[in-house]
Amino acid sequence: MTSQDTFHWRYDELDDKNFQIRGRTLFFIIVLFSVVISITLIFLYIRWICRFSSSPSATVTNTTTFSRTQGLDSAVIDGLPIVLHHRNSTTSLGVDECCICLGVFEEGEKVKVLPKCFHEYHCECVDKWLTTHSSCPICRAPILVDSPV
Repeated sequence: MTSQDTFHWRYDELDDKNFQIRGRTLFFIIVLFSVVISITLIFLYIRWICRFSSSPSATVTNTTTFSRTQGLDSAVIDGLPIVLHHRNSTTSLGVDECCICLGVFEEGEKVKVLPKCFHEYHCECVDKWLTTHSSCPICRAPILVDSPV
């Protein structure tokens, strides 16, 4: 072996004039960069489409379901059943307090019962909730209202 065939590390020379990217390496770097850019643009486009075209579809059924962000009409809220609370009632589901204000129900107190889930609340508490929401405060079950059709 001659002295020219041996490889010498030289730490004092930081200039790398021999570093070149050619041929296949350059091709793979360009392809990889293009794939990353393409996937990013497709992801952003799909996200944009989902954000601006996600309008709730209206379905015609015998009952109308209101979205969670809308409150209920005051006539609908006033039409919810009001019952007298009894400690052993079947509608109370074993709960003796209003989960909105955390106040304890008194024997014979008037409470509103939501029709689908049968949760009970003080009338004032649930009326305030239902003016801004259309679901049960506990289980988020939508309040179904019979449509006039």
